[in-house]
Amino acid sequence: MLSAVPDPFHDRRRSTMTAHARPDSDGISRRSFARLLAAGGSAALLGRTGLAFERPAPLPQTPAAPNEAFWRSVREQFLMPTDISVMNAANLCPSSLPVIEAMYENTKDIDRDASFQNRGKMGAGKVNTRKILAEYLHTTPEQIVITRNTSEANNLVSSGVVLTADDEVIIFNQNHPSNNLAWKEKAKRYGFTVTELEVVSPHPGPDYYIDLVRRSITARTKLLAITHHTNTVGDLFPAKEICQVARERGVLSLVDGAQSFGLMDVDLSDMQPDFYTGSAHKWPCGPKETGVLFVNERAHDAIWGTMFSAGRGDVGISRKLEGFGQRDEPAIIAFGEALKFQQQIGMKTIQARSQELAQSLMEQVSAIDGVTLSTSPDPTRSVAVVVFAIDGLDGRGLFNALYDNEKIGVTGRGNGLRISPHFYNLHSEIDRTVAAIKRYKATGV
Repeated sequence: MLSAVPDPFHDRRRSTMTAHARPDSDGISRRSFARLLAAGGSAALLGRTGLAFERPAPLPQTPAAPNEAFWRSVREQFLMPTDISVMNAANLCPSSLPVIEAMYENTKDIDRDASFQNRGKMGAGKVNTRKILAEYLHTTPEQIVITRNTSEANNLVSSGVVLTADDEVIIFNQNHPSNNLAWKEKAKRYGFTVTELEVVSPHPGPDYYIDLVRRSITARTKLLAITHHTNTVGDLFPAKEICQVARERGVLSLVDGAQSFGLMDVDLSDMQPDFYTGSAHKWPCGPKETGVLFVNERAHDAIWGTMFSAGRGDVGISRKLEGFGQRDEPAIIAFGEALKFQQQIGMKTIQARSQELAQSLMEQVSAIDGVTLSTSPDPTRSVAVVVFAIDGLDGRGLFNALYDNEKIGVTGRGNGLRISPHFYNLHSEIDRTVAAIKRYKATGV
């Protein structure tokens, strides 16, 4: 049974048991798999079956003004226990039950019958995910490549665009290594020049970066590679306007969307980059090792394929770039389920919620003596990645103490922290985190 079209989590009408819903010889059904994970992970799965787990109510329709009760119902769609607060979305997000169930159901289906005949239907699931991705990003399936992550997508661009010793690539110094180091390493091989633009902190405003790019482009510039929303300090850059400057100067544009895909309502028909990349395992809350590369149709002839195998994509640019060999098709199908789950809530609603949590966090930590906020509190200059330093506290020690003693998962940064809340977090988790930081500021770690 292919789970891509009917939602396996919200379709509760189970009057009969299908072949794929029957328990295995050890008594584990698709539904009990998620219950077992919640009840104790792999030990529960391997040790015994039938452990009780109260299945949450279906996700309600998003109200015009979502309150905390609504967001609590959203959190219940994830396996996270109530005493654990994970606010590390810039690195890795949990998957919701619809995603976990789609992964399990389709993986079990293949492992029961790995024949070509049975696996054939998985292709329809991949086609469906490509369509969902296109709708999600406001573009068309012909411009979508399903990759394994942002790093792979960025490297498909840096390896596929022809560059010579006469060419220049402009990058931002706070780009991810896959959109920074990758260009420098390839420049050693092919001889092109890499010009690195400095990101200013605190964020000087969007006009600064638009003017910086305009002044930096030369007759040699072939491609401009930027980040939409940084993982370093949470800066939000004016991607649409920067891409327009590049387009007017005949320069290709690559926007690394690892920190905007799944967090913001990204409209590629409006942004108009030549290339845009993203990962499912971060803000979209999707399966690991799935991602996306958007290639604007005007840039299809500007990029060469660099990976080749027996299989290709089914439409448009994927026929050129999606030569990855055997894929984890259940993960690709579950990728679509993750996007559908977010679409059900609404991307504008998700962005507003995540930004609301981040704003509350910044307001509260800024009031603590000795805290230096690196992230701009201006909502036009940041979204949901918050970075700050704390005088007198070791960031690594605080990072460990928060998890070991408080069950709060964040990221350590030097003598401070990076906290990136998402729509599944609650205001009470923000308040609890700030209270813990205040205690450790007073007592040490």
